[in-house]
Amino acid sequence: MKKTFFHGIISGILAALACIIYFKIYQNTLGTGFNKIINPGSISGACIFGCMLMAIGYWLLEKFNKEKLKGVLNIIIALLSFASILSPISMSLPLDIKNPELFPGLVIPMHFFPALAFFCLVPFFKGKSMTDKVKHSE
Repeated sequence: MKKTFFHGIISGILAALACIIYFKIYQNTLGTGFNKIINPGSISGACIFGCMLMAIGYWLLEKFNKEKLKGVLNIIIALLSFASILSPISMSLPLDIKNPELFPGLVIPMHFFPALAFFCLVPFFKGKSMTDKVKHSE
């Protein structure tokens, strides 16, 4: 359990770091200013929250000995990542924001960073689950 939640936290921190770097590069390169709408704190919170939800899903599969369903959970996570981009596409920005058409280009890629970070770190946290250890010790 601790390993799964540690996986979620580490993934969330790495995703947040990647998103913040992307945020800074995007804004500096294109000269935009979306700091009234999105900031490093909200980015970090969203990334850590998303990765912790993924960790809870993995933990539940392990708890109920349904690890064969991890592929299905991975597909659900990917689909939810795609569905989450509907919000920034339909968002209406304040009138004083310069270049509002560039906002989706900033936030849409960031919606995929948490899942990407979580999936990339799976091999580092993959190991014998508690149920496997019990089966091998009998």
